[in-house]
Amino acid sequence: MMQEYEITELIPQRTPIIMVDRLWEVTDNEAVTCFTIIADNIFLDNNGTLKESGIIENIAQSASAMYGYEHQCHGGMKAPVGYIGEIRNFTCNRCPSIGEKLITTIARGIEIGGVTEVTGIVSVENEIIAQTRLKIFMKK
Repeated sequence: MMQEYEITELIPQRTPIIMVDRLWEVTDNEAVTCFTIIADNIFLDNNGTLKESGIIENIAQSASAMYGYEHQCHGGMKAPVGYIGEIRNFTCNRCPSIGEKLITTIARGIEIGGVTEVTGIVSVENEIIAQTRLKIFMKK
């Protein structure tokens, strides 16, 4: 069974930029997070819709939560810091609104020279709303 942590123990981001509420599941190379959009989110447009940059940040922080969880499980004390090196094949079918809950699935790909490729898929209920591949550099 997966041990639960406060999300701020797993990711380096702090309010107001936190874009993940909870890490639900971690397996060997995958993780699932959730995030409910609230009215004071800094990535909202004037209509209360999450901008595409907020979706990308949610995917990146979901990957960060996976790395942070693994780091904690191996005795690490502080969440590791990662940087987005590249965003590839980003598609967004629609941008979600206040009150909607994002379910983000991260799949880790290959790692070369400290850079890992991850695929992120964001859903609201059973509808895939966005997906992308990121290259992330994890600072050690």
